[in-house]
Amino acid sequence: MNKYLAETAEYVQRLKTALVDLPLEMGSGYEVALGVPATHITKMVAEIQGSRIRLAAQNCGIAKFGAYTGETSPAVLKESGCEWVILGHSERRHTFKEEDGLILSRIRAGLEEGLNVLFCVGEILQDRKAGKTFKTIETQLSVLKQSLPSDYLRKMAIAYEPVWAIGTGENATPQQAQEVHAFIRGWIGEKCSAEEATKLRILYGGSVKADNASQIMAQKDVDGLLVGGASLDPAVFAGVIKNGLKARL
Repeated sequence: MNKYLAETAEYVQRLKTALVDLPLEMGSGYEVALGVPATHITKMVAEIQGSRIRLAAQNCGIAKFGAYTGETSPAVLKESGCEWVILGHSERRHTFKEEDGLILSRIRAGLEEGLNVLFCVGEILQDRKAGKTFKTIETQLSVLKQSLPSDYLRKMAIAYEPVWAIGTGENATPQQAQEVHAFIRGWIGEKCSAEEATKLRILYGGSVKADNASQIMAQKDVDGLLVGGASLDPAVFAGVIKNGLKARL
């Protein structure tokens, strides 16, 4: 929940300029998406025209239309120009107490309306210290075994957010990120689809900065980054993207 509407035009122009020399053609398998407040979507669609930047919503409602005061229809998000929606983000889970069942309803609604879903999972510090990391992740992933469109994995990416490494002074090492990413890929392969598990993009999101992006992206099962505070400054965000890509291209 950042930035006035008037700031978005300058932000996008600065980001486009910073990314102009990067190999981000869609065929390369890499893309940059901005997850913006719902109030900013229409403005941002106009600003990203002609660029290689995609647009994501930060959440969506559980139905196309209806008596859901305060929610945003996934159909309207799609109509407005969003390609992605972020669901199950750690702040939605822990600040707003969204449970797995509600997140599943949002995933189903987003997919049914043609949105790609970035599904977030991650453990809190208490779970990490108690050795419950994999159990927590498995419980959160288990919603993907429920009733969803048959080709849903092709329209999804998963983001691992170690909640204990976000603004706490604790740091997840690249090796810790790789360990959990490998677990996620293995779980998807065993419980959902072995074929789709190899193609699935798994992103890391836990205090990502320009100075650790390349180390994280060098890990075998880390396919991308979910950037928080470092994305608020387009120059800093571009630095994260550049360093991350250096590790993979």
